[in-house]
Amino acid sequence: MMKAAARLVSIAFFLAPLTLPITAHTALAADLDEAMSYDGLKKISVPGIDLAYALPGATLAGYGKVQLEPIDVSFHKDWTAKAPGSPFEISTKERENITTKVAKLVDAEFVKALQAKGGYQVVRTAGPDVLRVKILIANLYINAPDIKTAGRSRTFAVTGGEMTLIAELSDSETGAVIARVVDRSQARNTGRMELSSSAKNAADAEIIASKWAGILRDALDKARSIGTG
Repeated sequence: MMKAAARLVSIAFFLAPLTLPITAHTALAADLDEAMSYDGLKKISVPGIDLAYALPGATLAGYGKVQLEPIDVSFHKDWTAKAPGSPFEISTKERENITTKVAKLVDAEFVKALQAKGGYQVVRTAGPDVLRVKILIANLYINAPDIKTAGRSRTFAVTGGEMTLIAELSDSETGAVIARVVDRSQARNTGRMELSSSAKNAADAEIIASKWAGILRDALDKARSIGTG
């Protein structure tokens, strides 16, 4: 059986060429459907999520804890950002710093939504009532990264960029996959040029990650209410 990380990377492969919302593409629909559903999952509708597949008859009702696996982050294939005012591309170290910060930010937003606001204990190990959640952030695109450079420069952008969530939910003990989701989200578009900064980029990413985490919390809440109703 493929490991979760490998499965999510295979899905990311089909999403890499996309420059429009996922739902606007039909050419890759068959490939995406196969990657999302090859092990028996069926397409379902989840408000706020572009694509969602779930195992028929499966439920989240028995899970009171969530195991968040380390989050992987990858840039969009066309992202070749340059430091403001510089002809040189952002260094490998700076790219790694960005992906590390995004991974920590997304993890923190899920912990906040699930544990602080939802009452679900977030753990790092498997257990009998633990839902394993593996997350891959793909196609990260920052329109105007705030990178330290020689000299003084300021960069403006209409929107901070975008990123795509690819996530797999499974039983932490058996490894049985319960659901997979994919959602492409863009930062707020104000319609006017605004000064780019690391703080603004982080705030935009937090809003997106908070939305995704809230959807998972709501799904757990709904399953619990049905299970006890």
